[in-house]
Amino acid sequence: MTLTHRLSGLLLLAFCHSALSIPTAVPVGTTYYDPARAWNGFILFPGSDNQTHLIDMSGKEVHRWKYEGFPAWPINAGQAKGERGHVLVQLARREKLDEVASPGNGMVNASVAEVDWQGNVVWQYGSQENPVHQHHEMQRLANGNTLLLGAALRRIAGYHYDVIDNTLEEINPQGKKIWSWSVADHLDEFGFSAQQLALIRDSKDPDFLHMNTAAPLGPNHWFDAGDKRFAPDNILLNSRNGNVAVIVDRQSGKVVWRIGPDYPGLQLSKPLPRPLDQMIGEHDVHMIPAGLPGAGNILIFDNQGNAGYPPTRQGFFPRRASLKWIR
Repeated sequence: MTLTHRLSGLLLLAFCHSALSIPTAVPVGTTYYDPARAWNGFILFPGSDNQTHLIDMSGKEVHRWKYEGFPAWPINAGQAKGERGHVLVQLARREKLDEVASPGNGMVNASVAEVDWQGNVVWQYGSQENPVHQHHEMQRLANGNTLLLGAALRRIAGYHYDVIDNTLEEINPQGKKIWSWSVADHLDEFGFSAQQLALIRDSKDPDFLHMNTAAPLGPNHWFDAGDKRFAPDNILLNSRNGNVAVIVDRQSGKVVWRIGPDYPGLQLSKPLPRPLDQMIGEHDVHMIPAGLPGAGNILIFDNQGNAGYPPTRQGFFPRRASLKWIR
């Protein structure tokens, strides 16, 4: 079975209404499908009913798990003890929430799990006593470990309030944390000026960066050509609120590459290719895998909305977002 996990975020708007019973005038289900041009397979996504759904390209639900996901992540058969149909999900929410907790910042989540086709838990990490606060990203790595994007409340120097520090954690099958990384410990490597850092602090927004993507680069021709910044296990990390994406070196922990937070103004009238221009509220930054068109380039969803320090002038009307392809 092939699960097209990366398409799930882009196709969610087309299909998420199938999980609801609320009457709507908006067409639901598959509205257009050209098998000759589509990347055919299955789409895995979390619904607003706090369950995880698997649908085919016609919009028909073929399976459902009773657990929510942020997002749910399909596990390849070779990474799931030889069994097909395993997924990573959020297992439970916290019973006692912090004041700043919301589903979007991860502070609601207590634990994550791998479940089989029948919904049985075969691996778990986190608990009510030691919540994991996972959000936006979790995936099974090629080595069998699990990468999580998490959150933790902490006080950092110069702030008179607690912030939500976004973290990266690699967990082995035995539930032991073998590698971790903290945004707050590397904030000075994100390219913010002293004025921007002051605006971030004065915003009093505990979730001031709101990280939303963390993915290994994977094999790529840049590393093969000798550029160690693009080592396959380095992590591409994205900040929606800060308008900045970075690559974190797994060995040193340093930020070794970034785009943003400052860009030239939008230049829609200029032909492509052109220098990267203004992005706002970016999501789902990842390197296109080897073997696909554009392999080694970086694809990023320019989601628009309110973001940036100071707030960036929008180039599109809200919800008129775009995909950008970065060489």
